[in-house]
Amino acid sequence: MRRIGEPWLPGKPYRDRPGVYAIITGSLRSGAPGLLCVEQDGEMQLPGGGVDPGEHPIAALHREVLEETGWTISAPRRIVGFQRFVYMPEYQYWARKAQAIYVSRAIHRLGPPQEAGHTPHWLPVEVALHALDVEGDRWALASAINSGRVRA
Repeated sequence: MRRIGEPWLPGKPYRDRPGVYAIITGSLRSGAPGLLCVEQDGEMQLPGGGVDPGEHPIAALHREVLEETGWTISAPRRIVGFQRFVYMPEYQYWARKAQAIYVSRAIHRLGPPQEAGHTPHWLPVEVALHALDVEGDRWALASAINSGRVRA
């Protein structure tokens, strides 16, 4: 699996942390323009997060997007994946994050984000390509654009 970001550091007790994230475009039905991103702790990111033990990745993606943005999505399709090695201060452990990236469309906004500290933003795709703070998110979006799955 492609590694993006910092290398594995010898001696660190990494835990595997599977995650699912989405490149979410607006739809005529949603009335939303561009790409749905989420700001968390001053960082612009793709919506998504960890897959809980026993949880199906697609169910986790729907849950995470709703919790972080307040939006529902349709028919997510996995397009790329990557791994990164990070310290996760909110969990107080080192993680090997294996991140699966999906493309989807926004369907309906049910309300505000359910998780505190998450602010959804609709950005033009070409702006999001440079605004995303996570290197892997930018790489995944560029891959989606280059493959024609997302229009810039």
